[in-house]
Amino acid sequence: MINVFRKGWRPASVLLLLFILWEVAVAIAEVPNWLLPPPTDIVQEAISGWTGFRQHLQSTVMLSLLGFAIGTGIGLLTAVLLHLLPFIRESVYPLLILSQNVPIIVLAPLLVVWFGFGILPKLIVITLVCFFPITVAALDGFRQTPEELKHYMLMAGASKGQLFWKLELPYSLPSLFSGLKISATYSVMGAVISEWLGAKAGIGVYMTLASSSFRTDRVFVAIFAIMLLSLLFFGSILLAESLLIKWKSRESARK
Repeated sequence: MINVFRKGWRPASVLLLLFILWEVAVAIAEVPNWLLPPPTDIVQEAISGWTGFRQHLQSTVMLSLLGFAIGTGIGLLTAVLLHLLPFIRESVYPLLILSQNVPIIVLAPLLVVWFGFGILPKLIVITLVCFFPITVAALDGFRQTPEELKHYMLMAGASKGQLFWKLELPYSLPSLFSGLKISATYSVMGAVISEWLGAKAGIGVYMTLASSSFRTDRVFVAIFAIMLLSLLFFGSILLAESLLIKWKSRESARK
């Protein structure tokens, strides 16, 4: 985690350079603000409109966290069942892959028709985009357990439950956290898409209102807020990984 912060100045420098080029290019080309506002105008709008934007941000954060928690639970439970019951995995796993080929933006209106405009269809959208990376990552992690260690524990008299909890699950944690990092960023995207279904508040609602009124600066405020939220969620999972998987952190530090 420390190494990540030490190397963070490089992408930050590139990002700052891009913002400077953006500011200069817009000024030289005299691009109208409604078409492409400069970064300084976007920052000013973010500061001046913070009071009104805050409630939308809070709504998206809460929806993302709740959907991510549900998606994580369902994804991990699905992975455990498919791992422990191979005959179910052979039957269900192809269907899980097919489920990811259905565009969420197409499925979302159907969820509104089926479940109304409440929070349920929004949580379903976030769960659908979150559970699959976790399921696949956990299954890969379970399969990466060394066979010699399995044989050793079985020879020592370990049951299947002990084999799973004491060996297979710990060995799957690095892969599981990879899936969690992907799902954490997807949860924000899923929340914004779900808010387009007819929510009363949220970044998706804020973005829709800004776009319909040609407030491009507010649209960019929403875009940058989504990016920052995704980075914050990703960093939180990364921090949890470094705390829970100490041996991997030590190996990364030595590299």
